Amino acid sequence: MPLFEFTIRLMLAFLLGAAIGFERQWRQRSAGLRTNTLVSLGSAAFTLISFALTAQDDGVYKGDATRIIGQIVTGIGFLGAGVIMKDGLSVQGLNTAATIWCSAAVGALSGTGLYHEAVIVAFAVMLTHLILRPLGNKISSLPFRREEYSIYHYIFQIKCKEQVENHLRILILNTVKQDDHLQLRSLKSSDNGNPAFTYIEAEIVATGKHDNEMENLAGKLTLEYGVTQVSWEVNGKK
Repeated sequence: MPLFEFTIRLMLAFLLGAAIGFERQWRQRSAGLRTNTLVSLGSAAFTLISFALTAQDDGVYKGDATRIIGQIVTGIGFLGAGVIMKDGLSVQGLNTAATIWCSAAVGALSGTGLYHEAVIVAFAVMLTHLILRPLGNKISSLPFRREEYSIYHYIFQIKCKEQVENHLRILILNTVKQDDHLQLRSLKSSDNGNPAFTYIEAEIVATGKHDNEMENLAGKLTLEYGVTQVSWEVNGKK
């Protein structure tokens, strides 16, 4: 391969990787200007190695660049895994890993001499960040996003006289059965060393936020004979 063509392909990978990285650096992401530039450069360089080592005297390339590109995809997968972090139920870094993956694709396209295609892919990557990011934030801010589909865990604690325990347990069961979005996870009773009173604890799992329904149930239980204390709380959601 002529040195001039080698340089042109490598420089295109450099410029397009830097363009993608500039936007990431501007957003203060972990993989910014240098990372995306180096990923694009490295992908182009490995691809060019395949061409350089298989070139014949007549300028025809007998090698299969797809083998090198396949290994690049695998290697970038490990690199992308390094920027993905899990914090409880949330996962961070997926967007950064995907950007690195796309930078590698841009570098591979540049290395194979697909100049126009490399420019189009780089432009599409930057457009995705610039256009879809605010759109995604807008969708995420919609009020029905989480409350409608999240799983809520409600804990009820009831203190009552021993003779009304069974009646209250049945009341809780019937209330839960009337709503398809509610499920009774557990229902326990104990006297806590005081036989005159019973302490009932119920865990109710709800699809979506049902604070009003829980408050109505607490109101019903409070009005029942023999009930001296009723409390409920949200014990987390998913």
